[in-house]
Amino acid sequence: MIRIQQLKLPISHTKEQLTQKIARELKIRPEAIQAYKIRRQSIDARKKGQISYVYTIDVQVKQESHVLHRAKSSRIAAAKDVQYQFPAGGTKMLSHPPVIIGSGPAGLFSAYFLAQHGFSPILLERGRTIDRRAKDVEQFWKDNRLNPNSNVQFGEGGAGAFSDGKLNTLVKDVQGRNQAALDIFIRHGAPEEIGYQSKPHIGTDILKNVVKDMRRQIQDWGGTCLFETCVTGMEFHQNRLTGVNCIKNGKTLQIDTELAVLAIGHSARDTFEMLHHLGFQMEAKAFAVGLRAEHPQSMINKSQYGEEAAEKLPAAPYKVTANLENNRGVYSFCMCPGGYVVNASSEPERLAVNGMSYSKRDGKNANSAIIVTVTPKDFGAGPLSGVAFQRRLEEQAYRLGCGKVPQQLFGDFEQGTASSSYGGFSSAVMGQREFGNLHQLFSEEIRDSFCQGMHHFSRYIPGFDRPDTILSGVESRTSSPVRIIRDENFESNKKGVYPCGEGAGYAGGIMSAAMDGMKIAEAIAGQYKGIQARGNCETVQKKVGGK
Repeated sequence: MIRIQQLKLPISHTKEQLTQKIARELKIRPEAIQAYKIRRQSIDARKKGQISYVYTIDVQVKQESHVLHRAKSSRIAAAKDVQYQFPAGGTKMLSHPPVIIGSGPAGLFSAYFLAQHGFSPILLERGRTIDRRAKDVEQFWKDNRLNPNSNVQFGEGGAGAFSDGKLNTLVKDVQGRNQAALDIFIRHGAPEEIGYQSKPHIGTDILKNVVKDMRRQIQDWGGTCLFETCVTGMEFHQNRLTGVNCIKNGKTLQIDTELAVLAIGHSARDTFEMLHHLGFQMEAKAFAVGLRAEHPQSMINKSQYGEEAAEKLPAAPYKVTANLENNRGVYSFCMCPGGYVVNASSEPERLAVNGMSYSKRDGKNANSAIIVTVTPKDFGAGPLSGVAFQRRLEEQAYRLGCGKVPQQLFGDFEQGTASSSYGGFSSAVMGQREFGNLHQLFSEEIRDSFCQGMHHFSRYIPGFDRPDTILSGVESRTSSPVRIIRDENFESNKKGVYPCGEGAGYAGGIMSAAMDGMKIAEAIAGQYKGIQARGNCETVQKKVGGK
């Protein structure tokens, strides 16, 4: 295949025009193109009057070397791809299947690859299956009655199942894990476009079905998936794992195993406490807190694309950052074009928010978390001090909104005055809402840093600091406040236990968590043999009354 890079076309181009452009670049007739594949597509919006799509294309032609010689361009060369290879060759024997704790992207991908390679993993999830979970979440948004084990944070698919479904990552990927993960998403129902878009996303509506189909595949390969099964402890002999204790259907269950993957997510606070009590090496880590800011999507589109192109392109994303003189970082996080602010609470009388988009991103508002970095200097150096800090913020947010999502206009936030009505646009929020004085949430330094960031970002997106910008709080679950220490073999100080993904402090988003889950599966397969322990899994199912 021949690879063409930096191939530009107007945003309104046709498929025929793309074919003709490829032919001109290679100096061949269009009919000489046997096939082509889009490897990357991005939008170049640096010049608002000349916005274009930019492609990387792999092209199949006859006499490839001759065509390459004639083309004579630094943008054209033989295609070279890194093909992901799952390592094999482990020699140690296992007596029991590995246990995966958590079914977010880290746990899901770890279980997927272990199941594919004969390990018959047992996947444990405290929450419900995605269909039942979705009903619980929708009911919570309607009547404000929280199910602590089935909500935006807990359940099949993890927190990412109710998000924008962003699939881009800044992780360097020399092994090809990123593309392999995208290919798996596509194989299980995601649109093919995510394989080449520069900023791919699925959307919560499609992601639910993808997650469900991946679970079906894990089971077909011999894995077991147990939902509404909460891990309550672990058993060790001479510092090596021998079993995992759970509660399912009100009954205590012990699963014998030599290996466990801790893919618990950033909100499993009771599990953090259990692990700390068991003597796992843990430390507090920096994260960020703030508020979710809503603007009209039309305003963002015009700023990013210009007046003429705004109607022709998908809802525009943005990313903004600022480093302040007080050494605080302020930045946007989990930006949701055409999305919704959602009540993402998971503990009674504590309230947190997040953002979510559907696949079409056709909501009227854009929203993003605008967050300020915090470190152990702000909340203490104890391993769980960051968790306590989050909880205090969420308790205050719950009180400010009387149990509902507290909201305030930015102009009122700066003045410390509670809002009484919306300005030029209204909020797009999933869940009940109430005006409250969010000014009271943070310390003066964090509050001032937030305001400085909002004004700074208006230099790049005019109107970003408009007084009627709608703020919702509190955005406290940006990343895990804890890191569970692991060694160069990805094991914790408790042998046989592998901290993994965002909750363990080693990822920050769907793709980085999925890739970390793949790394753990690779580490296990590099040491151990698959066991094809279907009979063992069926025994576990009988103990708890079925899948």
